[in-house]
Amino acid sequence: FEPINQIGRARNTGAAAATGKWLLFVDADSQPSPELFAAAAEAMESGQVIAGGTTVRLQGGGWILPLLAGSWNLVSRWGRWLAGSFIFVERSVFEELGGFNSEMFAAEEIDLTKRLRPLARRRRQRIVILYRTPLETSARKAHLYSSRELLGFLFRSVLRPAATVTRREACSPWYDGRR
Repeated sequence: FEPINQIGRARNTGAAAATGKWLLFVDADSQPSPELFAAAAEAMESGQVIAGGTTVRLQGGGWILPLLAGSWNLVSRWGRWLAGSFIFVERSVFEELGGFNSEMFAAEEIDLTKRLRPLARRRRQRIVILYRTPLETSARKAHLYSSRELLGFLFRSVLRPAATVTRREACSPWYDGRR
């Protein structure tokens, strides 16, 4: 574990230890298929892509998370927003941008996407969202948190993003220790 428990810092530490031309970040509670890895490799090898992600499919769990996941998938595909559960990015680009923002306790992938866009335009490359083979990921948060708690976090993040995602105590679904 990192001295400071924070998703972006842990990913940055992993990136620093990696040796490849491309970095691939996959959440521990996700199960990428061989087809998803193949699609990501094809995108990486194309020379047209600076970074990418995928749509997600939640394994079980209530009604709120599948609804949010479906909504996220639409927004992600339309706006080419990376989901933190599966991200691939060219190492040199990741390093040029300084990696994930270590001030953020959540939504660090959104911040990374925003910083990737101008660089992708300058390099005449793009960010891709793979959708033919969605990432299977856990809906455990639906079992640990009520719909009210999850929607509350979402609304706070939308209404006051900086005040929410830069404060560990405001990001309880990721850091309060419920397992």
